[in-house]
Amino acid sequence: MLRAWSEALGGALARHARAVRFERGELFVEIDSAPHMHELSNYTGEQYRALANTLLGSEQIRQVHFQLKR
Repeated sequence: MLRAWSEALGGALARHARAVRFERGELFVEIDSAPHMHELSNYTGEQYRALANTLLGSEQIRQVHFQLKR
């Protein structure tokens, strides 16, 4: 699950948006910068969720929660 998210993002973006936990269809992703947080939560996050599910072969990730790394 976590690996599919990283593969969907690609190497450069995956270094900034690390999947940390998956529970009951919800993926929790830690973002290391405000600009990446803005981009993923407002624009491209849903596309990457869909791509990760495609890589998994089913709709396992129902929702992605983004949180800024402290």
